[in-house]
Amino acid sequence: MLTRRSLLASAALTVLLATGAQAQDPLKVVASFSILGDLVHQIGGEHVALTTLVPADGDAHVFQPTPNDAQSVAAAQLVFVNGLDFEGWMDRLIEASGYKGPIVVASQGVDPIPFDGDEEEEGHGHAHGEHAEEGHGHAHGEHAEEGHGHAHDDHADEGHDHHGVDPHAWQSVPNAEIYVKNIAAALEQADPANAAAYKANAEAYEAKLKALDAEIRAAVAAFPEDHRTVVTSHDAFGYFAKTYGLNFVAPEGISTESEASAQDVAKLIDQIRAEHIPAVFMENVTDPRLLEQIASETGAKIGGTVYSDALSGPEGPAATYIDMMKNNIAMFSAALK
Repeated sequence: MLTRRSLLASAALTVLLATGAQAQDPLKVVASFSILGDLVHQIGGEHVALTTLVPADGDAHVFQPTPNDAQSVAAAQLVFVNGLDFEGWMDRLIEASGYKGPIVVASQGVDPIPFDGDEEEEGHGHAHGEHAEEGHGHAHGEHAEEGHGHAHDDHADEGHDHHGVDPHAWQSVPNAEIYVKNIAAALEQADPANAAAYKANAEAYEAKLKALDAEIRAAVAAFPEDHRTVVTSHDAFGYFAKTYGLNFVAPEGISTESEASAQDVAKLIDQIRAEHIPAVFMENVTDPRLLEQIASETGAKIGGTVYSDALSGPEGPAATYIDMMKNNIAMFSAALK
C-alpha cells in the first residue's frame, strides 16, 4: 500500500522527468527555403525541429505562404532567412504570424554582387563571368567591378526586385561557409545548452565544404579555355561565376518572375552559335520550354538539370547542399570538357 511519503516521492519524480523531457525538447526553427534548410539541419542536427517553408523543387521567387506557414513561423523560436532581398514575401508572413523572435540573415557578411534591376526591366541580356560582353548586360567574375551592394540585417523587403544585389550567394561554396558560421552562432546563442554540439557540427561541415570547394576548382581547371560558357534558364549563377571563373548567360534575369524578351533570346541564340556553346542546362525551378526552343534552334544539346534555388527531393541527385553543388559541377564537366 502506498504511503503518503511514497506518493509525494512518486509525484516529485514525475515532475522531474517531465521537466527533464521538456528541457531536452529540440529548438523550433524555421528556414525560408530548402537549401538554407539543409544548412540549418547540418548544424542543428537532432537538437532542432526544422520547418522549411519553400520545399524541395519549390521556387522561392514566386512562393505564396499559406496560413499553415504563418502558424509554423508563429511557433518558432528562431527564423533563418537568406537575406539579400531573396524572400520578397517574408515581411508579410512575419507580420501575419505575429512572430517577435530573432530573424537570422544567413548571408550576413557575404560580399554581394551588384545587380541593376533597370537592366532586367529594359530587356537587356544577362551575362556573368570573366569575359561577359558589354552588350549582354551586367558581368560578374574575376574581372567584374567590386560590388557595392549590402546585406540586410533585417528580413527581406516586399517584392522580388532584389534592390540592387544578386541574392543567390550560396552558389559560391566560400559563401556557404559564411552561412554556416552565422547559423552556428545563432543556434549557440539561442540554445547554449547544446552550443558545443553546434560548434562541433559546424567545424565538421566546414571541412566538408572546403573539400567541396577544392573539388569544384579542380574540375573547372580541366575545362578548355574556349569551353567555359554555361547557358542556364535564369540568372542564378553569378556567385559561381565570380568564384570559379566560368561564364554564365541566361535568357531570364535574377528572378524567375522576369520574362525574356525576344531581343534577349535572339542575342543568346546568336551568341551560342558564334561561340559554339555545346550545351544548355535546365533548372529544376524553371519552365524548360524556352531552353528547349533555344537548344532546338542552335543545335546545342540539353546538358541536364542543374539546381539553382532549390534542392531536389530526397530521392533526387541534389537532396543536400553538397549533393547539389556536386551534381551541378558534374553536369557542367560532362558538357564542357
